[in-house]
Amino acid sequence: MNQDAVLDADRQFFDALLHADTKTLDRILADDFIIIDVMRGAETTKPALLGAIGSGQVRFEAIEPSGCRARVYRQAAVVTGRTLMRIRFDDTPFVISSQYTHVYIEMEGQWRLVTAQGTEIRS
Repeated sequence: MNQDAVLDADRQFFDALLHADTKTLDRILADDFIIIDVMRGAETTKPALLGAIGSGQVRFEAIEPSGCRARVYRQAAVVTGRTLMRIRFDDTPFVISSQYTHVYIEMEGQWRLVTAQGTEIRS
């Protein structure tokens, strides 16, 4: 597995968020996936994230990643980059610029996202 494959998995993750594609998210996210969200610093599990996206409680209206790079260590990879996101939580819109870290593990020939954390960039 190379850097391009990991970066492709990361693009698929962002695309699935943008299109509320819970089927693709379920495939990409490891069963024990945890995200530390950029807005509150709260820990959210895979089922909670899929539920929030599937119900429309959280809607990603735009995600613009930049500066993405991957470092691969055998069956693990770390992807870092920046995003500019437009998100709706219930009916409240947010625009967030962040630096993010995603950790992937290769499982059965596929990169699965096991943890993600975003840190807001304030100007």
